[in-house]
Amino acid sequence: MTEFSQLRDSLGMPVREVAKLLGLSPATAYRYARGEAQPGVAELELLRRLASSGPAKAAGAPDSTAFRFIDLFAGIGGLRLGFESIGGQCVFTSEWDRFAAQTYKANFRDDPFSHEFAGDIRPYSANPSLIPEHDVLLAGFPCQPFSIAGVSKKNALGRAHGFQCEEQGNLFFDVLNILKHHRPATFILENVKNLERHDKGRTFAVIRDRLENELGYRIDWRVISARPWVPQKRERIFIVGFREDVGFSFDGFEKHVPPQDQWPTMGDILQSHNEVDPKYTLTEHLWGYLQGYKAKHASQGNGFGFGLCGPGDVARTLSARYYKDGSEILIEQPVGRPRRLTPLECARLMGFERDGREWRIPVSDTQAYRQFGNSVVVPAVEAVARHVAPFLERALAAGADTHTPRSGTDG
Repeated sequence: MTEFSQLRDSLGMPVREVAKLLGLSPATAYRYARGEAQPGVAELELLRRLASSGPAKAAGAPDSTAFRFIDLFAGIGGLRLGFESIGGQCVFTSEWDRFAAQTYKANFRDDPFSHEFAGDIRPYSANPSLIPEHDVLLAGFPCQPFSIAGVSKKNALGRAHGFQCEEQGNLFFDVLNILKHHRPATFILENVKNLERHDKGRTFAVIRDRLENELGYRIDWRVISARPWVPQKRERIFIVGFREDVGFSFDGFEKHVPPQDQWPTMGDILQSHNEVDPKYTLTEHLWGYLQGYKAKHASQGNGFGFGLCGPGDVARTLSARYYKDGSEILIEQPVGRPRRLTPLECARLMGFERDGREWRIPVSDTQAYRQFGNSVVVPAVEAVARHVAPFLERALAAGADTHTPRSGTDG
């Protein structure tokens, strides 16, 4: 390792930030880091003086971020949390649901929101120059048109699904317009695992064709289960694309997965019985209805019905419809009828409240259940971010060698 790289590591700063500190182009700084060129005596001396003060001083430097990203269809910010964990800075957010935006802003309130917080993404996809330059695009574009439950419901109602769903299904093409204009180094798209199989695979074939053949990105994808991080059976597809060929694949992702003997159960996220408001206990009428519904379908040989959990169990997938009756995840109680999860327990089940991080819930229970049911599992996203990180640094280095730095930015 070169002395330049050793000093950079001790400062805890990304290469691009060291370049800005020294007044260098990112391309030159990356050549220093790779040992392809030698820094000057004055440059090394400045880094030695800063390193002698430790990483805390360097961390206080202005705009000390590894990369900039935008957060589209942001929900309550699960993708953002994952990519902030590897040093990213959010420079643009879009979320059209006013209640989700309320929760997002309550939990990122230390963010000065000097960047724009947009509602409807469509005016911005029509004119992508309104969106600031960025290195990474994150988008959890609406999944209901592609989910098994969503497709079944729309079929039953005689409504279009997938790309034919005008309200939500074609929002992928808004993402495409933004990618086409800005050409960020990397993008990460998230959706339900059924996206890969929707319409006999034709939907995913269109997505691949547009990303790979039309835009020229190198992509890989994987369906990832949240089970290693939270006590929930929840699978989502992550599609990662790089503008440059940096050799990215999901091979080796397993190193970011906790060993199975560390996987949590419901007991790790449940509040004590004395902490739970009695209002979360099912009414006698609702409990009777759910029992009858399950018995009816059991007699027909299928498994439809409620899911009952104790401390040692793993929950079904938390859905956006949880506010209706809570039937997919009911919690056993010492006596009497079961109860729903509380919103706080949902925050834990989705990994928003975890490892000392508190999650503010400024909305009604109904809106909170919808928000968590529509969201991502944060520690799973953090694992994806950690896997992407070394390839992203390589991509940013390649971009620095081939692109003119943007005025007023860190690269």
